Amino acid sequence: MAAEMGMAQHARHHDQVLRERLARTRTLIVGGPRHVGKTAACSALSPKFLDWNNLASRLVILEGPEAIIKHLGLERSREREVTVVIDNLHGSRNWKGLLRALNTHFGATRYGARLRLVVTTLDVPRGPGSGLPVSSHILRLHPWSVGECVRTAPADSPVKAPALISDVDWAALQEHGGFPEPFAKRDPRFTRRWRVKRQQELLDSDLLRFAAVRDPAIVQKLALLLAERSATHLIYSDLSRRLGVSVDTVRRWMDLLVELQYGFRVHPWFTRVPKALRKEPQWFLRDWSGVTDTKARDRTFVACHLLKAVQGWTDLGFGQFELRYVRDKLKREVDFLVLRERRPWFLVAVAHDAALNPALRYFQTCTRAPHAFHVVLNGQFSPTDCFEQAGPVVVSARTLLSQLL
Repeated sequence: MAAEMGMAQHARHHDQVLRERLARTRTLIVGGPRHVGKTAACSALSPKFLDWNNLASRLVILEGPEAIIKHLGLERSREREVTVVIDNLHGSRNWKGLLRALNTHFGATRYGARLRLVVTTLDVPRGPGSGLPVSSHILRLHPWSVGECVRTAPADSPVKAPALISDVDWAALQEHGGFPEPFAKRDPRFTRRWRVKRQQELLDSDLLRFAAVRDPAIVQKLALLLAERSATHLIYSDLSRRLGVSVDTVRRWMDLLVELQYGFRVHPWFTRVPKALRKEPQWFLRDWSGVTDTKARDRTFVACHLLKAVQGWTDLGFGQFELRYVRDKLKREVDFLVLRERRPWFLVAVAHDAALNPALRYFQTCTRAPHAFHVVLNGQFSPTDCFEQAGPVVVSARTLLSQLL
């Protein structure tokens, strides 16, 4: 109970952002992994709610837009604006086509001008060829982070001033992860049970429901192998040999696990980097609390924070951001590189001591990134703005991550 009292007691940032976005668009697509809070956040937007996982709701959805309008009583509604929430639409294999049909039909009816459609899904493709309605807005939700623990208002710029996170919140993030339930309860036994349940949902339910594969057991084996390899380079040939399938098959299954939000890949950046690696991505689990190796867990912890930042900044309209890493054939490596408008912005090397990583200066020179940070995981917080310093600089994780989303 004492630990729970230390938790930041404020509404999550995305609650306000969802309402702001909904006021400006007709179709809002909310993505993110299981148990991140999509249903709770979106169901609060409207009582007119359908859930694909509910068989009665699924029948209404499959019958089409007219059935949805009738089922929710929209013909009789006298509200100025009506919001319809459809949860877990990714359960339909053709969910993007279904979404386009809903969008087109709603727009063509006399209710179109006042209807707002909110859809939740797992992975949300972006850019040309995504198959999404042109007018739709995307918001990807993420677990709790340092920035969300120290700040109550949604971001109005990519980088904020440093703010001190409490010791109890910092310890809870590291031990229990950022997913809302285990982060709030802060009970080791609950966290272990929750983690096992989440793994079983992916391996026993999601793969069977959403994956058109002949042998789900082999995909499950791949997922279990990857659970032990967070913060490592993906060698597809090694995985194909372990599983007894082709490299192309492993790549397709990796795409599936990323789509199901089991983890994510970070690809190398090679522009202006002599002898740079170009193909091997790094793999990270979405739940860093389940990583047993200390160094791998710390790198996964930082990776998840940086992913939340780059996706959040992009979705909020601050620009186009990406997460990469840098490595060359001489085995010099920096863990992460954040791009802003396709240009290197800042480098991050994760460490446990203050001895500056020599590759930081080298790759900062190569990439011309304005900032380079040697991040000490358990370093002391400093109120100094990390982004006011240009050259390679040693900073604490508490300081740098507090400046992000």
